[in-house]
Amino acid sequence: MPDLIAFCGIDCSRCKGLIATQKADPEMKRAVAEEWSRQYGHQFRPEDVNCLGCAPGDGPHLAYCGICEIRKCCIQKKLPHCARCDEYRCGKLMKFHENASESRERLEELRKSA
Repeated sequence: MPDLIAFCGIDCSRCKGLIATQKADPEMKRAVAEEWSRQYGHQFRPEDVNCLGCAPGDGPHLAYCGICEIRKCCIQKKLPHCARCDEYRCGKLMKFHENASESRERLEELRKSA
């Protein structure tokens, strides 16, 4: 599967939730829900693991996509991701990247290739 880059730089194509959704695998969704519940300190149910990436379009998205400020900003500005933004490295993005260095590096590469 080719890379599916989220607005913030996450590689959705590597996301276990997206893979479980594409495979429609209930056991895989259960395992992802358990892992995410431990990892994020929030109770995820297998039915919560239903996402095809955060980009706007048809298909399911995680509940968080509805409140994600980075996603909302890119959609409003009609950008494919933050690397194309004139305000790149805004406060929202910098805060997110404090714990997501791979995502930051991915956006930096995208900026270089523009």
